[in-house]
Amino acid sequence: MPGSSKRSGGRRGLSANVCGEQVRIALMEARPAGLTLAQLVIATGLSAYYVRKGLNYIKDTAALEHLTPITWTRQDGYRFPVHVEDCISYELGQVESLFNRMSRIITSTIAPHATAHPDDNFAQLALEHISGMKAGLAMIAMAGAARRR
Repeated sequence: MPGSSKRSGGRRGLSANVCGEQVRIALMEARPAGLTLAQLVIATGLSAYYVRKGLNYIKDTAALEHLTPITWTRQDGYRFPVHVEDCISYELGQVESLFNRMSRIITSTIAPHATAHPDDNFAQLALEHISGMKAGLAMIAMAGAARRR
């Protein structure tokens, strides 16, 4: 049968945009509150797999299309924040996490590699570029800290 898949028994899964729209509507209806994954499963009638697929679609496409930034916290779950400060707080947390990850990859892998092999162009280039990205993240964090004052 054309278009059927043996792996899925001939059934096709839901597309990302369909899952994303169902999750987006559930989050809009809950606004300003958030919903956990379990609550999104109940609110949308989708499985956890399809809710995650929908959340990824929102993060990749729909958040920008609809100008609805999405955030996540343990306390509130996923939500579309109403206040700009909520977005900034979330963004600064993500920047801090990225900064820490880059710091660790530099100190644990790239810097020792570049130091042990000074003629390795890849190691030197990686060290320079990742260090530059780390510096950029530090500047964002400083701007955020200044804004909070």
